[in-house]
Amino acid sequence: MAHILSNGILTVQIEEPGTYSGTRFDWTGFISQVRLEHGQHTFCVPESLTPGAGTGGAGLCNEFGIVQAIGYDEAEAGEWFPKPGVGLLQKNYHLPYSFSGSYPLIPFKVDAELSRTSAVYTVEPLECRGYSMLLTKTLVLNGDRIEIGYTLENKGSKTIRTEEYVHNFLGIDGAPAGSDYRLTLPGLQIEDAESAYTEELLEQAEDSLTWKRQPHRPFYCRLGSISGSSADYFWELLHVPGGCGVRESGDFAPSRMALWGERHVISPEVFVKVAAKPGQTVQWRRSFQFFGR
Repeated sequence: MAHILSNGILTVQIEEPGTYSGTRFDWTGFISQVRLEHGQHTFCVPESLTPGAGTGGAGLCNEFGIVQAIGYDEAEAGEWFPKPGVGLLQKNYHLPYSFSGSYPLIPFKVDAELSRTSAVYTVEPLECRGYSMLLTKTLVLNGDRIEIGYTLENKGSKTIRTEEYVHNFLGIDGAPAGSDYRLTLPGLQIEDAESAYTEELLEQAEDSLTWKRQPHRPFYCRLGSISGSSADYFWELLHVPGGCGVRESGDFAPSRMALWGERHVISPEVFVKVAAKPGQTVQWRRSFQFFGR
């Protein structure tokens, strides 16, 4: 059963840990829908509109270690490795880690403290070949914002090095990607477009991107930004006809930024590097502001 946060300005639906049971996204604080009560605007969509397709993402869901999983490369086939917010996964073949792969799973134990305007998830440690961590995620409604705080404490004997981001499966009021949207990012630069299709689809004007038309297939590129060198980054996705949008900011310098999407969804992604020596605790925060008329 989903938990609902509401403060009269925002209504936020958070799925119970285990409702999403895949091995990619963090099970905790899995936000499947956000509604701005003024104007009844909605912001979240599923990763795929085709039943059974995709990797099960939806709304504002985060992931650790999309490129390199903790301890995977040093593990032998049949050994286990930790995926923060998910559990211990089993390496079952001698191939590079794949975020979309299917792995046997021992889920982490999750404790939840829930109220009308906040949710605190504590992911209990489970030792694995020297890796062990206590992860706490706190979600608080603050006016028209969702404030998300992360605390990761290294309980093991090995250093933890990973990367975290929120996928942001966005489709404002269900409107498809296209010329009605504008993505703003200070110092914006398109880098490493995955195809000529993506390069031709997107149009850049100073600090913003627009879509020349509705896409008919997935698109992806990395984004460069002057804000990527500071701890006060932000991006903003605006649905121009509706005058509503979402802005993400954080208290860290992004390690990289990317943009993914297809016809029904737009996903700006901001990555943060996470490193903790044994006994060390690291923290970072994200803020999502929702606005409209």
